[in-house]
Amino acid sequence: MVARGHKPVLVREVVQALKIKRDGIYFDATFGRGGHSREILALLGTRGRLIAIDADPEAIRSARSDFKDDPRVTIMQDRFAELKRIAEELSLVGRVDGVLFDLGVSSPQFEDPRRGFSFSREGPLDMRMDPGRGVTARKWLQEVREQDLERVLRELGEERYARRIARAIVNTRKEYPIESTADLVRVVERALPRADPHKHPATRTFQAIRMFINQELEQLREALPQAVELLCAGGRLVVISFHSLEDRLVKRFFRLESKGDPYPPDFPVPHHRLFPRLRVMDKPKRPGEEEIRSNPRARSAVLRVAERTEAAYA
Repeated sequence: MVARGHKPVLVREVVQALKIKRDGIYFDATFGRGGHSREILALLGTRGRLIAIDADPEAIRSARSDFKDDPRVTIMQDRFAELKRIAEELSLVGRVDGVLFDLGVSSPQFEDPRRGFSFSREGPLDMRMDPGRGVTARKWLQEVREQDLERVLRELGEERYARRIARAIVNTRKEYPIESTADLVRVVERALPRADPHKHPATRTFQAIRMFINQELEQLREALPQAVELLCAGGRLVVISFHSLEDRLVKRFFRLESKGDPYPPDFPVPHHRLFPRLRVMDKPKRPGEEEIRSNPRARSAVLRVAERTEAAYA
């Protein structure tokens, strides 16, 4: 089953990775339009539970419309960095069988010009996942220092022309405010010395600004250890990332948590006494050619899976 207007990525792989139990408890920490949630619910019995979380009020409206009559579903509008607080309110810490993160921006967010996420659709420069919280991209671009903007473009967008673009934005805003996506695209295009034939010139700039405005890496860094605390022994943590910085963060977190207590490497402690909290499951999975053809957004997706160990409760 597919959510309206949005194709969830790696659906079969997610369901397999979560190892769904009919009476299990699952968190979809990034509901979007519910594509993965629907597949989870299809395998849950009447005693199963799904907690659907999203910061975007549009996603929450969609969830309440689609699942209002399903007693198994609890819907929460919040950032996924609030996972543990939500689980504490529901008395679910240590009882959860699976947590799913599908990172990045959903198709409906990209396709709505009012949100300002897409360089191909003219609209106001907003870029907030939750339009009721935080500073818009327009306001930030009007006030940010050139060196700070350059750093964001270089670190989050991996933009080789970060200095040129930052300078162009600062010079342009002295003449007129950069208020729309089209305004920003024009500035970036003029700043670049040459075009990349395989990528829109504003791709990295939009990505970097969006990730900064929503503090996406910081949110993920906070949420991952909270997700581990939610899990029962044998519970699964499943993460789909679309960006190399996100995937690197997840990979390092999984590696660290699977090593256990941080003793010095030459300290004579046997591995079974290190008490690692996670066990990494299988190799990372990527979409096949057929899925990429039907859903080009899936091209950069990487799925990683880890399982909470019994040792964590020793």
